[in-house]
This record gives sequence, structure tokens and C-alpha cells, in this order.
Amino acid sequence: MLSPTVVPGLTGTEPLVCPLDVRARSAAALVGFLATSQQVLRDAALTVRPETVREKAARVLSELPSGAVHVVSTTWTVPLPWFTLVDPDKRHVVLATQDDPRRHVCWRVAMSDARARVGKAHDLAEHAMGEQGPTKVLQDTGRWLEHFHPNSAVELDYGGLVQLLTDEQLEEDTSAEDVNAIVSALEREDVEEIATRFERLRDFWGDLAVRERFN
Repeated sequence: MLSPTVVPGLTGTEPLVCPLDVRARSAAALVGFLATSQQVLRDAALTVRPETVREKAARVLSELPSGAVHVVSTTWTVPLPWFTLVDPDKRHVVLATQDDPRRHVCWRVAMSDARARVGKAHDLAEHAMGEQGPTKVLQDTGRWLEHFHPNSAVELDYGGLVQLLTDEQLEEDTSAEDVNAIVSALEREDVEEIATRFERLRDFWGDLAVRERFN
């Protein structure tokens, strides 16, 4: 989950505040549901026409003051391009029992740094892989970041995924290091390093991908 915080104070003691935008995020989730679900599931879930849902959701999203929701989330996994935004050394981990709400994994980065990181990664990915796949994710992420104040901060966190991962898995997780190493390897055109890092990422996130398929 990515969430820009909108009150300056990244290195200070002030609390950082991120609007939840629950109504707008619900509308965005409905649009995503309509775009990705099977017809039989849409028929079972909706009591009105899909066109009506899209129209109402669009009206809600158009009312956002910043033009974008403050929290972007995914289920079952973290899109790997999101890790380009953060400094791997800034990871914050709170280990507790797997049902404890204090259990947490996150990174926080200044907005200016996040924009610079994603911009660099996008340019390298576009040169190496074209405009689809990771490049498209990086492009969309960069555009989303532009909606927010340059003095704000961005937080990347694992959300409820920490309830699915063991302490050992969290402690051994090198996803941020691996993705940032891939960005550096793209710059050096080091194909062997890229392959090694992708294999490590695939192994770590593979179990969660299996769970998604079975659910």
C-alpha cells in the first residue's frame, strides 16, 4: 500500500496525516472490480447496471480535491516497481504475533526523493523493456505522486500481508534491496545481476501468488 502523508514533518516529531479517502477509494475499487471481474461475479454482486456504477463512481472521484486518492493499495502482493520509490535501508519493522495489529513493515521517503527515484527507474525500464509491464506501473505511479505537495512524504507498507508472512520471512525479506539493485543493474546493463535478483523476488512472493490463485 502506498500512502502520501500530507503534513510536512518527515524528520521531525510532528505527526504525519494521510486522509483515508474512504468514499473515493471505494469508488475506485468498484471501477477496478468492473474492469477485472468475470461476468458471473458481477451479476452476483451488483444490483444495478454496471454503467450506473461507473457513472456514480466517476462522480465521486471527480470530487477529490487533489485529483487523486491519497492511498493506493493492492491485494495479496506489492507491485515490485513500487519498491523503487524507497531507500532499502529505511525499512521499519515491528514484529508481533501474526494477529496483532501492531505488526508492521513500512518504508517512508520524502516526496522529492520518491519522484526522483521513480523517474530514474521509469527511464531505465522504458529503455530496456519498452512502455508496458513495469514501465507502465512506474509511469502511473509517477503521475500519481505529482498530485501531492512536494514537501509531503510517501509511505510504502505491507498492510495486511504481515499477517500472512512469518517473522523469519519478514526478517529475511530483501525485496526493496533486490528491486533497487535491478535498477542499478539496468543502468550497468548487467543481465546476470538482473536475473539473479528477479529469481530471488519470484521465490519470496511466489507463496503469496499461490494463495491468491486459491482464493
